[in-house]
Amino acid sequence: MSAMSIDDFQAALAHAREHLATGNARIRAAYEAHPATSTVLKGRAHLVDEAIVHLWRACSMPREVALLGVGGYGRGELFPHSDVDLLVLLPTPADSPLQARISTLIGALWDVGLEIGQSVRTLDECLEAAEEDITIQTNLLEARLLDGNAHLFEEFSRRYREQLDVRIFYKAKQLEQDNRYARFNDTPYSLEPNCKESPGGLRDLQMLGWIARAAGLGRNWRDLARRRLITGAEASELRSIERFLQHVRIRLHYLTGRAEDRVLFDHQEKLARAFGIEATAAKRASEVFMQRYYVNAKKVTQTNTILLQNYGAEIFPNRGGAAFVINERFQAVRELLDIRSEDTFERHPRALLECFLLLQQRSELKGMTARTLRALWLNRTRINAAFRADPANRALFLELLKQKRGIVHEFRRMNQYGILSHYMPAWRRIVGQMQHDLFHVYTVDQHILMVLRNMRRFTMGEHAHEYPLMTRLILGFERHWLLYIAALFHDIAKGRGGDHSQLGMADAREFCEHHGLSPEDADLVIWLVAYHLTMSQVAQKEDTSDPDVIRRFADTVQTERRLTALYLLTHADIRGTSPKVWNGWKGKLLEDLFFATQRLLRGATPQQALGLDDRQEDARGLLRYHGLRPGVEDALWMQLDAVYFMRHSAEEIAWHTRILYFRPESEEPVVKARVLDDEEGVQVMVFTSDQKDLFVRMTGFFGRLGFSILDAKVHTTRHGYALDSFILQDPGNAAHYRDVIQLLEHELTERLKHPGPPDRPTQGRLSRQMKHFPITPQISIHPDEPGKHFILSLVAADRPGLLFAVAEVLARHEIRLHTAKIATLGERAEDTFLISGQRLTLDGQILQVERELLERLQV
Repeated sequence: MSAMSIDDFQAALAHAREHLATGNARIRAAYEAHPATSTVLKGRAHLVDEAIVHLWRACSMPREVALLGVGGYGRGELFPHSDVDLLVLLPTPADSPLQARISTLIGALWDVGLEIGQSVRTLDECLEAAEEDITIQTNLLEARLLDGNAHLFEEFSRRYREQLDVRIFYKAKQLEQDNRYARFNDTPYSLEPNCKESPGGLRDLQMLGWIARAAGLGRNWRDLARRRLITGAEASELRSIERFLQHVRIRLHYLTGRAEDRVLFDHQEKLARAFGIEATAAKRASEVFMQRYYVNAKKVTQTNTILLQNYGAEIFPNRGGAAFVINERFQAVRELLDIRSEDTFERHPRALLECFLLLQQRSELKGMTARTLRALWLNRTRINAAFRADPANRALFLELLKQKRGIVHEFRRMNQYGILSHYMPAWRRIVGQMQHDLFHVYTVDQHILMVLRNMRRFTMGEHAHEYPLMTRLILGFERHWLLYIAALFHDIAKGRGGDHSQLGMADAREFCEHHGLSPEDADLVIWLVAYHLTMSQVAQKEDTSDPDVIRRFADTVQTERRLTALYLLTHADIRGTSPKVWNGWKGKLLEDLFFATQRLLRGATPQQALGLDDRQEDARGLLRYHGLRPGVEDALWMQLDAVYFMRHSAEEIAWHTRILYFRPESEEPVVKARVLDDEEGVQVMVFTSDQKDLFVRMTGFFGRLGFSILDAKVHTTRHGYALDSFILQDPGNAAHYRDVIQLLEHELTERLKHPGPPDRPTQGRLSRQMKHFPITPQISIHPDEPGKHFILSLVAADRPGLLFAVAEVLARHEIRLHTAKIATLGERAEDTFLISGQRLTLDGQILQVERELLERLQV
């Protein structure tokens, strides 16, 4: 460019930048004054068109080149912070001068504040890329000409249409949707959904539009209604839902100032206000808003299923052959269950349940036809009190739980189409109900269905490698379908106020009585609902190496059948809260409690139930396996009491012994670390002569490195050595644990060799979840049953350095810590410590300790 042209180009840049800034401000102001999605989507696309064409021409692009908008921008819609997808279409490969001009254009577009996604291709390259990549093919489907060579664009459009294979496109988009759904756990009901990508989001509606456009079925919902692919009422409803989701996404972009599509807790209250939603007596404004969101997302997934089937019938008109009659009410059409007449559910209301049973029993059926699903939804209200009281319907409902396959799929479908809400009135109150805590990531109804899914997986051979013990237990459990009933009712009373376990127990009792369960079976289901939290509380909060703890838990469960049922339900429940809540360490705590209690119920003494002798023999076996001769362990084990052997597994005992057997009185500290079997943390063993404030210094060291302490076992040997063990985890999951082992061993050894002031833990940032669900710390100190020790219980926001804060207060009051049981539920720590000390016998001192701990735990 000449000096003059450079000045002109800079002026063009300044003009485009100013044009976009004032235009975006004008669009936002107009939207805030009178919210209409077209104001933003069409208005911003037009505004960006003007800026891009202005710069395109300022760059003096050759006439033979075409500039196309593709993707959502090609459709003529732009959200406030969406990317602008462009295609520079060339008749032939670009030479160096043209490449330079294109680079200048792209740089200028970024410079004026546009987020550009660009590609530069010849016509042949475009078609080749589209054939290989369904994403590119979809992006080009809605291409429109912005400026440049119109003839080249027309040639591109013609050849693209000729190349497009609608059947391949349809199948590819279905597979793409399946993969996308899997990323979001196949549910639109996460507590923080993605309004664009989650099931029930805008992407579902866009996909329906893409397939319709590719197949020539229509360009909007009205076109689909004219072709009778959906009803006129459904077309109107879809447009309304689409506008709602567009409003959500527009508001999110404006609220955050970026392309944010996740409906995070941070934004839900603000979104509610933006939609004019106010709190009710029972619900926050954000809860009301989210329930509205879930209702719309549910309708999207319903319509998505119906329309995809109707599309398939149009695209594959000869697929499947003639209908196959199943019975008077149903037939099979193209591997789908179909009602034989439009009024089937009116004439035979029981068929509202029968259809799900048929899907379970006939593996050749892949789902329901569109008209069956539509009729199912329209007739759901026929399930009323009289329907529920019919013994035949009650028996049929139980049959759904007893089938060998399809239970989870069909219960999800029953929930999706309102059948479950009408058959179980208590269920209606938890559909789309938020759970305002730090570890659940699903609404209550979806959490329950996830627990049901987990329970079902225990029975399935393909998952036996994941849950070998669970599989063995449930396959040996007579009438294991009773556990599915317990799963359905365990949280059904959430949100009513009061103890949901007790309230749910009443609902479960009513269900069992109405459905004719035997007293024995009913008692099991009711008991499981009432005590479904007990096992996790004991395993994670109490000292399960204490025989009295095991005895009290055994007194609660009373029978091995109850124990097995509770273990299975607890395992399924914890895994069903959030992918982040479960870890191998929690699994080990539950497993140890299960086996100890099982042995006690089979007649062992409490000491035998803990397996002390067996544990020592197993540890000796491991030592022999590693080549250590008999008797090498004696010198070390003479210094260890029964409490040590009860608190450590045989594998841990063998690990300690292999490290320490030849130096049971080491003058220097011994620190060893290893990665846990599940790769989800690291275990550190410390052996050193006992010294003042040792525990404080170790927890401070771990906290400074940013680790959370999941478990701590503190033991003092008979000859005055500390033998302590810690399970550490990086809360940000950023640590490569094998890479930090040497650091941990070397640095901590040096700290212990040269005692000094404790390290101060790093102060981590408050998580965004904690901002919305603040936790008021709670402290409780009370004597255990024998009165020899005290139990310190705390609830607080989890963070690195939490255990250090506790240890520092205890050390100041000369209180000895024996063991720490750490239960981290999302961002919430519920920890229990076994402590002793002279000052704890004085009430005034206990109050002082509690007060100091509360001060330290305030976030």
